[in-house]
Amino acid sequence: MKIDRRDFLRGAVSTGCALALGLRFFHFSDDPAQAAEIEQFVRSTCSPNCTGACGFKARVTNGRISTLIQAADYPEDSYNPRGCLRGLSMMDLIYGKDRLKYPLIRTGARGSGEFRRASWDEALDYAAEKLKEIAGKYGPEAIAATIQVPGTGYVQKGALVALTGLARWTMHHGYDQNGDLPMFWPMTFGVQSEELESLEWVNARTTMIFGSNVIQTRLPDAHHLIEAKRRGRVVVVDPDFCSTAAKADEWLPIKADTDAALALGMAKVIIERQLYDAEFLRDFTDFPILVRQDNGKRLLAGDVADLAMEASTRTIPDYRRLFVISSGGGFRILDPENLAATAAELEGEFEVTLADGSSVKVHTVLTALKKVLADYDLDTVASITGLEAKQIERVAVDAATNTPIHIIYGASNYQWYNGDLKGRALSLLPVLTGSIGKSGAGISTYAGQYRIRFDLKSWWFPEDGKLNWVAYLHFLQGKGPNYPKNGIKAMVGAWGNPFDQHNMSNILKDRAASGELEFIMTTDFQMTTSCLWSDVVFPAPSWYEKHDLTATILHPYLQLQQPAIKPLFESRSELWIFRELAKRLNPAFAKHFFPELDENQAALKVIEMLLANGGMETEGITLSMLQKGPVRLHSPAPGDRQVPFYEQVAHRKPFPPLSYPAPIKATGQFLRSGRIEFYKDEDLFIAEGEQLPVHKESYIDTEYKVNPKARELYKLRYVTKNSLYRVHSTHSNNGILLELQDNKAKVFLNAGDADARGIKDGDLVQIHNDRGKTRAYAIIDPGCSAGTAIFEEGWWSRYLAGEGYNTLTFPWIKPLHEIYFVPGMWSPTTVWNECLVDVRRMSA
Repeated sequence: MKIDRRDFLRGAVSTGCALALGLRFFHFSDDPAQAAEIEQFVRSTCSPNCTGACGFKARVTNGRISTLIQAADYPEDSYNPRGCLRGLSMMDLIYGKDRLKYPLIRTGARGSGEFRRASWDEALDYAAEKLKEIAGKYGPEAIAATIQVPGTGYVQKGALVALTGLARWTMHHGYDQNGDLPMFWPMTFGVQSEELESLEWVNARTTMIFGSNVIQTRLPDAHHLIEAKRRGRVVVVDPDFCSTAAKADEWLPIKADTDAALALGMAKVIIERQLYDAEFLRDFTDFPILVRQDNGKRLLAGDVADLAMEASTRTIPDYRRLFVISSGGGFRILDPENLAATAAELEGEFEVTLADGSSVKVHTVLTALKKVLADYDLDTVASITGLEAKQIERVAVDAATNTPIHIIYGASNYQWYNGDLKGRALSLLPVLTGSIGKSGAGISTYAGQYRIRFDLKSWWFPEDGKLNWVAYLHFLQGKGPNYPKNGIKAMVGAWGNPFDQHNMSNILKDRAASGELEFIMTTDFQMTTSCLWSDVVFPAPSWYEKHDLTATILHPYLQLQQPAIKPLFESRSELWIFRELAKRLNPAFAKHFFPELDENQAALKVIEMLLANGGMETEGITLSMLQKGPVRLHSPAPGDRQVPFYEQVAHRKPFPPLSYPAPIKATGQFLRSGRIEFYKDEDLFIAEGEQLPVHKESYIDTEYKVNPKARELYKLRYVTKNSLYRVHSTHSNNGILLELQDNKAKVFLNAGDADARGIKDGDLVQIHNDRGKTRAYAIIDPGCSAGTAIFEEGWWSRYLAGEGYNTLTFPWIKPLHEIYFVPGMWSPTTVWNECLVDVRRMSA
């Protein structure tokens, strides 16, 4: 069945008319037998790197998907229906011209696209031979794989992780690779990330949105924001007038990257007017903890004369510390494993006698914070942010007196060098007002399906396996504590397009062209740029051709991917591919992958194993239940609602909660007090003057430090935003959606910036700096702030004359992000927006 684009668009209109008339649009025959044959529907889940995780029904006609429709079968009506035009037009990719049909082995130069067809046995044997050769020559850690957005595929992606561990290869985590890791989370709350489910948005009385265009990028859940506006107040803080700002009660056109200053100014107002929840701060935060004024370290009970003996008898986990508070006129040990109510002093300066007989002056964390906030009076904050002082004051008071507060913190806001400081500062607002662990309360980040929702170690981490985790930025810079001594010589890729989309893709291409990367293997269902640069390419199925298990952060439902059709051409599931590779690398590896079962049966077996071993979250959930429809994951909150830190606040359990798959001993060290922490006393925090959140100017430690001339050469901030027509790079080659974009990449410019460069609306322009260049058509946008070039990310380089839009970026590493290393949790992370460029008009 062939549908051209005009017919598709015309059909969409017809569909709307048919539904409006109450007709049964998909009933094509009055003959029951014929209708039964035609109308075969299979439910699956749309699974790109999108937090929607929308259920779809595929209508299959004679073995071919003919229509995709929203399943609309979630038990809670508010989550129905889910889906967007990207998901509805997925057939353009499934049956598109870029679909991989069979295994390929490279014959020409890397990047040339010259391949020959190979059988599965030949391609697998070839790959295994090369991988064994590299492992033998350089060590197995010289082979690197990447795990991308695990929430979209616990089964198939787990197969690669398991193989990587069994083979002792290196593994990169996609969260930091893609720049979506919000580093304020482990610093402040000790977790990878946490989020309210979108149905909980409606219970907030103040919603503040920083750097997230929810109306455009969270389409299936955007109606919950509109409902939140009806029940409360929505304030959007963004330098640019986006579609979400248009729906808000108030828009604050802040100067780019000054959000920390705004948050600190608001915090100062809340504290000075005593609008904070003192009881919450005493019991659940580090605000009462005493800090030494001589060295900036938190006061340890073992160092205090009157407490040292008691401290020596206390038994606590290795990742905890015994800190000191002032309470009842004396000094007390703060129990890190017990959040019972205390009578601790929140403010004050004291003198303490130490065990060695000396004395030291100390003050509480809140007192230290107030000293920092002295630099953020309303006039100063107004001058930094470009906002009016009275507006800042009013918004602060309104928020503190209309709780709970919920902050939606978007990736475009924290993908800066000092994005962690902004997140720590913004976290003050819900914490000061006690808006944590409650319905409609907290701070949420909704960037990708990275957060693992249940225990998956039974499948992902075989007992005899071991992963060598290396941060992707360390790979790009060739350094780091776990970086292989002989470097990385082979890349095993799947579910991503790093030779096109990722930070400094030109570095990868240089290493591939020079031979530094001796072997590159890619598994995908389409011929991407990364496939073109590979030595062997394996064809995989789309998510409508295999079994898998999915879970997202925006809604709480566990769902199945189920094959609506058989894998097209010669494609095979990733589980099968990596199982076959495992057999060839070491026959003993194969036992982990259920070799006695075919790939579909094996996938279902893995799902059953994951559900049985998933912990509290999956208790009682079975495969048969999921085959009937989505099932809500369990949580400690009433009604299994997804409310971050509910258990910590309601049941007074120490922070942090588990962040799968890391054990608590790994993440517990982030919060040694067992409480929410704003004061960080690791040596590097002190050296950088970031014990408490502060505002720091953009580019000082990055662009201006590397190239002092950058101030004059490159005067535009380069910001990449998500497109309505893609999910990152997925659908970049979707012909239907390309037509809706006029087949043109676009860059949005302020009128003044365009005029100064002689650029008119629609001109082809070049965006450039001393690292790279790309091209796009100029859109003069009155909502775009001065000094900004906004590029819609996700375009494949073949639509940009071979130029990658992320070649302009640089893999900056903030030293604070290297204090600890827990993969995908505390790790150097890509900061796309810490980038300066200029734009010039090109000839047509």
